[in-house]
Amino acid sequence: MMLDGVFKTAGNEDGGTLPPLDMMSLLKALFPLPRSLTGDGVRATLQALKQHIPLDIREVATGTQVFDWDVPREWNIRGATIKSRDGRVLVDFASNNLHVVGYSVPVSGSFTREELGAHIHTLPDQPDAIPYRTSYYAENWGFCLPHSLWATMQDEAYEVEIDSELADGSLTYGEFFIPGETELEILISVHVCHPSLANDNLSGIVVATALARHFLAQPKRRFGIRFLFLPATIGAITWLAENEDRLDRIAHGLVLTCIGDDGPFHYKKTVNGAVVDLAAEHVLRHSGHAFETLEFSPYGYDERQYGSPGIALPVGCLMRAIHGTFPQYHTSLDNCDFVTPEALGQSFRLLVDLIDLLQQNATYRRVDGRGEPQLGRRGLYRAIAGQKEAGGASQMDLLWVLNQCDGSRSLLDIAERAKAPFSRIRKAADLCLNAELITEVRP
Repeated sequence: MMLDGVFKTAGNEDGGTLPPLDMMSLLKALFPLPRSLTGDGVRATLQALKQHIPLDIREVATGTQVFDWDVPREWNIRGATIKSRDGRVLVDFASNNLHVVGYSVPVSGSFTREELGAHIHTLPDQPDAIPYRTSYYAENWGFCLPHSLWATMQDEAYEVEIDSELADGSLTYGEFFIPGETELEILISVHVCHPSLANDNLSGIVVATALARHFLAQPKRRFGIRFLFLPATIGAITWLAENEDRLDRIAHGLVLTCIGDDGPFHYKKTVNGAVVDLAAEHVLRHSGHAFETLEFSPYGYDERQYGSPGIALPVGCLMRAIHGTFPQYHTSLDNCDFVTPEALGQSFRLLVDLIDLLQQNATYRRVDGRGEPQLGRRGLYRAIAGQKEAGGASQMDLLWVLNQCDGSRSLLDIAERAKAPFSRIRKAADLCLNAELITEVRP
């Protein structure tokens, strides 16, 4: 199970086992890699994940049209500094990859303080934090540094160097699919384009990797599970454009982000309402963790791409801290100390429960629905008694299932109406199935 962020798998269906995955160690290993929309930082991140799951790494060429967008040029950076005239290094990309505005074009030369100031980004209200800034679709350059440092830089001029390259190349993303018994799928999507930000993207990446390993080691379930590791916005749009003919297979979906802090959970609903919304709220309510549900908004992470017109997939977003609302957001304060092993473990366990619910939810009808069946001669009272010690189904759970299984309500619907955990209703349904009192309704 999960202990202090260390995830250990059970055996897989082929009889093998997967070695332990320490999510916190993986997060720390990925932290210094210079990720962006494209480039070698993304490739290095995906190659690191490939050591833990059989990830398929895909490249889409610059200029490829994806809906209303074109895949952008590829950006790579080797180094960047701001030096005083006497050669002292004041700002160095090597010490923190947030120091350079993402997608900065190459620069080399001497600039007055006033000229340099037009390319400097600071946070006066957080003077010791480095902000995260990008210029993806407008050629520019810039540095991000603590306001307290900029205030001390009063020389007339500085030597500036950004050793970067913006050229035709490709967009890189990772995909991993675990087949199910049907063609329907659960989609798990995380963004991989942020550099050294631990909660806002690395927490989602490592938890998604742990989930992939967990379900890879499980027997085959009803739905396949597809894991996507994409640059935000353009990555999701690219994947959607490349897979438009098979999007109707996505039965449920989740975007994962900011799930490594110790704040309450937040679930953002799908664009049109879906079973995953009801399932997420049900699992959160019975988890014991503080939580809040949010209505859909066309602002946020890639749930807005999956929920765009003409696509409208049932994809919600699970977060703890909400983007833009916590002081560490998009700053150097979103570091490895901000994420805790305990929070990663809680998020992992909650998501296992949520995905299990989606896999196990089904609709049944009574074989003979005329009146309440006799339970005693079928041994159901003894079966219930045998489950009590393990937190299994109660007599009331059994009665709810037998009363509500009319072919129109799912087990989740019944659990919600009964105000009971889904797991208990599922166990009650299994008892009824074994007693041949109910049968599954196939869509």
